[in-house]
Amino acid sequence: MDALYGTEEEFDRLLAEVHGRGMKLIMDLVVNHTSDEHSAFVVSSSSRSNVSRDSYFWRDPRRGFSPNEPGAEPNNWGSVFGGSAWTYHPETEQYYLHLFSPHQPDLNWDSTRVRRRVYDMMNWWLDRGIDGFRMDAINFISKRPSLPDSPVSAGGMYADGSPYFVSGPRVHEFIQEMMRAVFSYRDGEYLVVGETDGVTVDEAVLFTDPLRGELDMVFHFEHMRLDQGAGGKWNHLPMKLQDLKSIWNRWQRALADRGWNSLYLGNHDQPRSVSRFGNDTEYRYESATLWATLLHLQRGTPFIYQGEEIGMTNAGFTSLDQYRDVESLALYEFALSRGIAPERVLAILNRVSRDNARTPMQWNDGPNAGFTTGTPWIDVNTNYPTLNVEADRAAAQSVFRYYQRLIALRHASPVVALGDFELMDPSDPALFAFRRRLGDEELGVMCNVSDELLAVPTYERRNQLVLGNYSVSGEPGVLRPWEARIHRLSGPRDVGQ
Repeated sequence: MDALYGTEEEFDRLLAEVHGRGMKLIMDLVVNHTSDEHSAFVVSSSSRSNVSRDSYFWRDPRRGFSPNEPGAEPNNWGSVFGGSAWTYHPETEQYYLHLFSPHQPDLNWDSTRVRRRVYDMMNWWLDRGIDGFRMDAINFISKRPSLPDSPVSAGGMYADGSPYFVSGPRVHEFIQEMMRAVFSYRDGEYLVVGETDGVTVDEAVLFTDPLRGELDMVFHFEHMRLDQGAGGKWNHLPMKLQDLKSIWNRWQRALADRGWNSLYLGNHDQPRSVSRFGNDTEYRYESATLWATLLHLQRGTPFIYQGEEIGMTNAGFTSLDQYRDVESLALYEFALSRGIAPERVLAILNRVSRDNARTPMQWNDGPNAGFTTGTPWIDVNTNYPTLNVEADRAAAQSVFRYYQRLIALRHASPVVALGDFELMDPSDPALFAFRRRLGDEELGVMCNVSDELLAVPTYERRNQLVLGNYSVSGEPGVLRPWEARIHRLSGPRDVGQ
């Protein structure tokens, strides 16, 4: 354990304090790759003949090319962060594979030695008392053994290698083996969530079907690309609500009988959801609570990223030196090399950089928003004096209190957790409406995803209002900008009040 992140004693105290409050703690598990400073990579890179050489992917330069020459890489795969997925190691005259940063070499899961070391490490953490894992890029761990060239263009000189490593040939075998080696003999309840970029609905069912002994749920990314053009995340396009409704409806229906959904809009790799999908100025409270309603009223487990519960917004950075994200810095250099004006690149980063969600949590209006008495590694959002936990909880319109009411409704009403999902008006460009039904209980959800007034369909103009994000009642037939309403259509009349 690196003391930079705390000591073992401090971690044990954290875990005890979490458990003492009736909460659970899961750890981020990164086993697709390691650091290039990890002892395993240091040993593997020490010589070609080292017994641990096969712990990573080492390949000779392509025949006919000089080492480190463009095109000499063992295949044409590009890195997620730009450039080649291969870095030349002059000491042993071979390339190593890294799907992400050159400082993150990929582990070779075909090696029994690698898998055993991973399982030993997981058991060490579980023996310490943690309650599960969030598994980073877990569906990347199995690569096509031949590591072939990819015919899929990624724009530029490198190709998209994902057909050969996303949900690869042995991924289910590896995960099932992992679950047997780590969890099969343990008592108690553990949560195992997989980050699975590129996973399809059908693959998600395989990953999360309880009878298969794999993951409890997965994070899919399909809805995270609805506002991206041909150039990926850096090419922003307005999201079409109809497309989002179609994707969420498909996932709700596909995992209704087998598997389980994770429900999220924000995380450490995405810009702030209220800035990305809502109106973070005039209707910040309303749009933050609307998206919270849409997530919490679906079937699955909602995930709240730090700051969402008070409606934190994008960072608003104005200069490159404020950014820390390796992906954003690489984009800036690449864009400038293509002749794009610096101010345009900064405008792109301001909208979609991952650093938008990585600024310190805003607790109060004190120095560094109450996050630290030291110097934070990245600047605090300048709106912290008015947008912080203390201010939100004291406000008449509190995003935090609205989240509490949503969570209370989920606990009090079984239909929210387990009911059937029926999408209404799938083609409407502003209305997001659906119904949840379980036995005799039925809830209706209506949300106006726009800055304009929206007429409510006649079939929804009735019944008991369970929860809404406007404090003053409006006209029954009209939804106000970013208004969310939950109605009871049938069943107990007192639940959720």
